[in-house]
Amino acid sequence: MDLGYLDDAAFAEQLAMSAIEKRGEGRRAVAETLRKRGIPRDVAEAALAELPDDDAERALEFARTKVRGVDGKDFDASLRRLAGQLARRGYPSSVALSAAKTALSEAGIGRSRSFGRPASGVRFTPDD
Repeated sequence: MDLGYLDDAAFAEQLAMSAIEKRGEGRRAVAETLRKRGIPRDVAEAALAELPDDDAERALEFARTKVRGVDGKDFDASLRRLAGQLARRGYPSSVALSAAKTALSEAGIGRSRSFGRPASGVRFTPDD
């Protein structure tokens, strides 16, 4: 008997939109939230299908807000930190890495050394 007290589809849609708009989560994190709340798989998939396909934009927006927290660190550490934060928010690794690189670049945090030089700063010169 369906009394209409709980509407799984409406609840799933509300949870999904809240996760995206308020917490800036990616699709994977939204799917996990729905699963933990006991939303049936077919209802969760329908709610996810209705979400906007703008993970890259939301990831970049989130990275821009977090880039201030990595200021003063070297590029590689900042990149790892930002990409990790994005990955924990449920963004795919390629999206997280791209957004982190873009946000760091916009903030003026770039690679300070070339790939040819060792990280230790020690230089070896050939004997003549």
